[in-house]
Amino acid sequence: MPSDSETELLKYYEVYETIGSGGFAKVKLGRHILTGEKVAIKIMVKKDLGDDLPRVKTEIEAMKNLSHQHVCRLYHVIETHSKIYMVLEYCPGGELFDYIIAKDRLSEEETRMFFRQIVSALAYVHSQGYAHRDLKPENLLIDEDHNLKLIDFGLCAKPKGGLNYELMTCCGSPAYAAPELIQGKAYIGSEADVWSMGVLLFALLCGYLPFDDDNCMVLYRKITRGKYDNPPWISPASVLLLNQMMQVEPKRRLSVWQMLDHPWMMKGYSSPVEWHSKRPLGHIDEDCITEMAVNMKRSKHSTVQLVSEWKYDQTTATYLLLLLKKQRGKPVRLRPELMTPEITCSALLDSTVGHKSRPESMVVGSLDFPTNCHEEENQWIPLTPKMPRQTLAENMKPVGQSVEKGRDETGHSLYPNRLPERRDRSKENKENLGTPTPGGDVFALPAPRTPIISKRNRPNKAAPVTPKNVHVTNGAPDAQKGGTPREPSHRRAAEHQPHTQADLEVLALSPERRSRSLDMAGCQGDSAQKRKGGKVFGSLERGIDKVITMLTPNRKRGVRDGPRKIKAQYNVTLTSQTNADQVLNHILSILPEKNVDFVQKGYTLKCKTHSDYGKVTLQFELEVCILQKPEVVGIRRQRLKGDAWVYKHLVEDILSTYSV
Repeated sequence: MPSDSETELLKYYEVYETIGSGGFAKVKLGRHILTGEKVAIKIMVKKDLGDDLPRVKTEIEAMKNLSHQHVCRLYHVIETHSKIYMVLEYCPGGELFDYIIAKDRLSEEETRMFFRQIVSALAYVHSQGYAHRDLKPENLLIDEDHNLKLIDFGLCAKPKGGLNYELMTCCGSPAYAAPELIQGKAYIGSEADVWSMGVLLFALLCGYLPFDDDNCMVLYRKITRGKYDNPPWISPASVLLLNQMMQVEPKRRLSVWQMLDHPWMMKGYSSPVEWHSKRPLGHIDEDCITEMAVNMKRSKHSTVQLVSEWKYDQTTATYLLLLLKKQRGKPVRLRPELMTPEITCSALLDSTVGHKSRPESMVVGSLDFPTNCHEEENQWIPLTPKMPRQTLAENMKPVGQSVEKGRDETGHSLYPNRLPERRDRSKENKENLGTPTPGGDVFALPAPRTPIISKRNRPNKAAPVTPKNVHVTNGAPDAQKGGTPREPSHRRAAEHQPHTQADLEVLALSPERRSRSLDMAGCQGDSAQKRKGGKVFGSLERGIDKVITMLTPNRKRGVRDGPRKIKAQYNVTLTSQTNADQVLNHILSILPEKNVDFVQKGYTLKCKTHSDYGKVTLQFELEVCILQKPEVVGIRRQRLKGDAWVYKHLVEDILSTYSV
């Protein structure tokens, strides 16, 4: 059953698999119910954020004020007592960093195409008074049109004295940091961004960093000297531009504005880089407003007023996603058959999030729109009961305004109340005093947890469940134990015996089943009238879960007996082999030699490396798969956590031992 925090999200979005994972955040693929558009949902647990909470606030406020074709779009912000959800533009191409790894290095022509987009984004960001301060390939995503989108504004600054106001905070990634930052001097944010852009340009052209060393002090000395070697394949024009950007003395560096029509940037192009926004914040599209007004049963004028508040709530998200549909040539239509935000079928959200780093790649295969999601094998099972739907106008009513259709016969609300907006002001970062905070909203730390699960339903911690096909090992998989782990008793009962009342209560809480928030109007029965006050919603939702348990077809968990067949992707290394088991066994023999710990699940290996003190330094996945064309064995790789270039070197070292 979803928690109150998850219920608020599931009113508006269907939530699918995790597509990125970092220290204090997790990113899941989602779909906005009303528009049907895919989104990326960044999930943060407040108690895990700690001192990073102001940084999240900075990122949200910056993204609310930025609207540009090469800046990742923010659609919706949902804050509950325990979590913060940021609903963002979905970029299926993943990180620019992974693209560089796949290509080894980019040609000058392709580098120029990407770099013009980076310059465009930074010129716009600087024009709005912001310095990004964490520019690197991991913070640039590739959308479905092969265009770049700048992300992660958690370290950005908007000085109250303007962009030429000196900053003191040393932040960002060491390999991309300007000399003045690592020396602890006061610096200008825009000048530090230009240095980072120079390092990024070098990485695109060369496939490695100009300043790199395992020892931080040695790395800092290299950066402060500003000396690096240019490989022979770089053109003289590229060498000149890199030299102009990576000047140790900040005042001698090019500015972003000088780069717009630089000779290197203009080669093959007839006009300077266009940095102005093609989608300014104040623009209101009449077609989108008309569609929303019809579904909300409001006048166009009042709909325009509602959208123009830019609260980054359901109204803002619906408008911006309708506008995205129009820009892609799709019909500007909402989906009336799914008007009730409470009626969603969704994977139960993972609430386990780690500490201290950022979410990673957003790479995932395309999905057809499902009516109900089933985790195993990406199969979609239709929801059996057909429930009545609400109208968009009812969904978008302000907090505190009753919705008569959402109440039962006793007058009690059938849907959980939204949390009131917080109006306290917190002490802002001195460097970001120029950043407005509309309405004074701040994120508050969560209240202490209150136990809500009775002992009767609490899982037995002393009886861990071992998933199928998972071997935790430092070497090859354990072939001696054999056998298949026994399934939980309630799972066998669900598959082989009639459901009893006790079975249904266990199944309704089982993490192996989906919980769904449904319109209760058609399923109340007489039991709802016997409940009082705040117990109404909980009892009804449990009852509905039991009904769905009985009505939903039972599927046994599919055990894959072979590797996945996938299309060729840039993060898949091809081999000359046709035997997947041979490739897998070879990788299993290599990992212990590289001091890599791993967990095996079928043909997927979840890998970790540790420091001398036992801290996890790197997490990544390797999957042996079959390429459809040509039909050979491939190895898919994906970084989940840790330094990108350390990951690159380690994975290349592992895969180079195999004949490709």
